[in-house]
Amino acid sequence: MSRHPRPPSRRDNDTNQTNTSRLPAAAVEAFAVAKDYAEAPALHPLTLRIEHGQRVALLGHNGSGKTTFIRMAAGLLDPTAGSVNIDGHAPSSLEARTLTSYLADTPVFYDDLSVWEHLEYVARMHGVTEWEQHAADLLDHLGLYARAEELPQRFSRGLRQKVAIAIAFIRPFELLLVDEPFVGLDAAGREALLALLAQAGSDGATLVVATHELSFVSRVERIVALRDGHLIHDGPPTDTDIDALVRTDAVG
Repeated sequence: MSRHPRPPSRRDNDTNQTNTSRLPAAAVEAFAVAKDYAEAPALHPLTLRIEHGQRVALLGHNGSGKTTFIRMAAGLLDPTAGSVNIDGHAPSSLEARTLTSYLADTPVFYDDLSVWEHLEYVARMHGVTEWEQHAADLLDHLGLYARAEELPQRFSRGLRQKVAIAIAFIRPFELLLVDEPFVGLDAAGREALLALLAQAGSDGATLVVATHELSFVSRVERIVALRDGHLIHDGPPTDTDIDALVRTDAVG
């Protein structure tokens, strides 16, 4: 497993039977995965292979299918057809959940737990024994240290997002699935998150981030863009007019 993700200031048989079945298991592999709701298809059949250690920006306007794909990869949503595997395992399996940290687009917290207690709960749930210093460093990095004993339910949207980021990074992971993490963040929060993502990538984690944040998109190795549930682009940023693609998908 990759080294424990940290802020820069830290002190110290479910495999798909496809024509790629002879390859080593990918960090994320979708084979003809699709999702339909009663009103309309959310994601048309999508085949996608994301290798270990890749940094991928997932672009798309609201309703493009990117959140649906991330939730299926996180094991929170079952596909209507096809499949998604995480390192060769079903997303809902213990093996996949051990490897994967997920940051949702809308943070959800326990009503009666403080910021610090949320971090302790998640760290202990994932077997992290020496978590206190890491938690303190994360909160300091995100500008939350002075709010550690407060209830995140009472925070502003931006502060709640920072707490959710700390929770996602308090545990070890090999795969990070993130849905619109920059929404609600101030400039300092965006820079703090960019530094955390860069550190996780340097530590060898696979990053799949749905975002329109140009400062992140320009640093990835691969851009995957969806529109109305269809794949419309998959390639490196060098082959892409990043600004045009981001702005087009941001407005739909």
